[in-house]
Amino acid sequence: MVLQKGDFILVEYTAKVKETNEVFDTTNEETAKKEHLHKEGEIYEPRLIVVGEGWMLKTLDESFTTMEPGKTATVEISPDKAFGARDPEKVKRVPLKQLVAKGINPVIGMRIEYGGKNASIRSIGAGRVLLDFNAPLAGKTLVYDVTVIKKLETKEEKVAALVHRRIPVAEAAKFKLAFEEGILTVEMPEETFYLEGVQVAKRGVAVDVQKFFPDIVAVKFVEVFKVEPKPEVKA
Repeated sequence: MVLQKGDFILVEYTAKVKETNEVFDTTNEETAKKEHLHKEGEIYEPRLIVVGEGWMLKTLDESFTTMEPGKTATVEISPDKAFGARDPEKVKRVPLKQLVAKGINPVIGMRIEYGGKNASIRSIGAGRVLLDFNAPLAGKTLVYDVTVIKKLETKEEKVAALVHRRIPVAEAAKFKLAFEEGILTVEMPEETFYLEGVQVAKRGVAVDVQKFFPDIVAVKFVEVFKVEPKPEVKA
């Protein structure tokens, strides 16, 4: 099976820095725990990718068309095609008291915002802090071990995956979908009713669906509140 631009695929991957073998991203929960990357509340599962949409680094995205579902492939990405070379001009020393005044208690390795830009703290000493405004992976060669788990074939599978991508807290199968005369109706599972940011997520779903399926002209979201039956009153 040859993958092509526009295909919907589910992928698993683990990404590491070639120079140090340090894992910095993964879709596998056990790997995340082993590498001390695990984040509470993070959903670890195969990730939806639409080939050619730039949802991952360009070199990796382009390599999907050479992969075979079910087989693991290794993709190496040089710094110039990843996060660029390190720029020594982006490393600056600032007074420690300036950070403390902003309520920042600096720790080596911490990511902070300073002057409207993100930086990593590289060292602390003599009342000054060394800030690195380069991207954390700048100058690094990246290695991705990727497996295409599945190619999604049907419209229902693809739309369900787009919904789940925006609202990952609920399994894709829990969203009930109906297609009728250009209108997609999505019945939301109860655990999504009060999610923070769910309205923004719904808007994202509508934009995604109408982009990939222009025959769908409207997306309706339905929340069904089930009334608990009243207990019978014994006479």
